[in-house]
Amino acid sequence: QVQLAESGGGLVQAGDSLRLSCAASGRSISGSSMAWFRQAPGKERGFVAAISWNSENISYEDSVKGRFTISRDNAKNTVYLQMNSLKPEDTAVYYCAASAYIITKIATHYNSWGQGTQVTVSS
Repeated sequence: QVQLAESGGGLVQAGDSLRLSCAASGRSISGSSMAWFRQAPGKERGFVAAISWNSENISYEDSVKGRFTISRDNAKNTVYLQMNSLKPEDTAVYYCAASAYIITKIATHYNSWGQGTQVTVSS
């Protein structure tokens, strides 16, 4: 089982940027599709972005398209989420996850999860 650790969250103002990182340990994630999900208070965990093992396939949730960019560095066993033009509605705990499936938006297809990092966007 791979262990995932998110970092890079924080408190920012609307319009600011943040870059989240997800460092994997225990085994390589080079063969896994990776994703970011988020969970706001009182809401279910929802899909944000996913990237295939070779970065050729990428998918975004509609509300983050054009603002967020998912990327990965297999040599560093790390996945990133660059978040620009942040909005208060982006406030949530952000989780990264690994899956053996080809790129998927379905949370139950991911079998490894990190502990999450809090992102708070003030207006």
